[in-house]
Amino acid sequence: MLTKDDIESFLVRLAATGATYSEVESGFWIVRPSPDSDLSVAVNFSPPVLLLRVDVMSLPKNDTQTATLTRRLLELNATDLLHGSYGLQDEQIVLTEALELSALDFEEFLASYESMTLALASHLREFGSYREAR
Repeated sequence: MLTKDDIESFLVRLAATGATYSEVESGFWIVRPSPDSDLSVAVNFSPPVLLLRVDVMSLPKNDTQTATLTRRLLELNATDLLHGSYGLQDEQIVLTEALELSALDFEEFLASYESMTLALASHLREFGSYREAR
């Protein structure tokens, strides 16, 4: 099983591609795809899994808009996301993924990280219309 140091070495390799990261507490990092990016991915070493999470946006205040958006999130889970999924925590939409540490390698970590960031890049424009509807 991978250790916290192994995950840190993954983040060092990811930083070589232009990402930045900082450890905010032991085993918990915030990763930004680029230094000027507003997007941040939380990486949490929590054996037996590694958790990746992005806080996407708050739910709309309008119940009709919320119902439409949550249906769309379920559709995206079924069609666009390979590993992770959108979910709700309190009034916040999150994108999460859990990776088993027992079989994790850098390529799988990178694929999951890129899958999340690419999905958000393509979905955020659509989600923006729900932010305006608040």
